[in-house]
Amino acid sequence: MSLQLVFALLVFVGGGLGSLARYGVNLASVAAFGPHFPFGTLTVNVVGSAIMGAFAGYLLTREPGAGSDAFRLFFMTGILGGFTTFSAFSLDVVVLWQRGAAMTAVGYVIASFAVSILALVAAMAAVKAALSL
Repeated sequence: MSLQLVFALLVFVGGGLGSLARYGVNLASVAAFGPHFPFGTLTVNVVGSAIMGAFAGYLLTREPGAGSDAFRLFFMTGILGGFTTFSAFSLDVVVLWQRGAAMTAVGYVIASFAVSILALVAAMAAVKAALSL
């Protein structure tokens, strides 16, 4: 089995576990607070971003060559990616900012929010229009 296939399987399994955890948080949130505010999504975004920050901080301070690409892919891309993609977005913004590309980071934030919301609204409208023909 190739190393790339092993890595893909690790991401696949991690993503499933992260998605299952997100589902559990959402169920618990609705049970605790009701369905009127997306507390579950807010929780996974904040918790996932904090965990991503802690793990990225660890990776930045470890000795070169220490650790495992397999674990990084399983945990960061798989589990945290399945739990919340917002953690990856948060890390991207911080990395851009730390590289001195503050305006790029700000543009990325604005574009990500605005374009994603516009894409969702446009797709919803297109599907509703197509289904009402």
